[in-house]
Amino acid sequence: MRPHERRVLSESELAQRWGVSAKTLQRWRSEGRGPHYLKLSKRVTYPLELIAEYERSALHAATSERVCK
Repeated sequence: MRPHERRVLSESELAQRWGVSAKTLQRWRSEGRGPHYLKLSKRVTYPLELIAEYERSALHAATSERVCK
């Protein structure tokens, strides 16, 4: 990654990436859910490496084929 490239997403950018509202991310933070984040003063950001890690942990394998009776 080049030095000038951003390594974090804002709350609104992550909300858009995942198709959820910023309020959902706020609620998740208050519940201790979601990816780790940085909070400096009032600004909340999410490091891209932690977003990718969280997304990998949320991957699920396809369910096995159901047996018909």
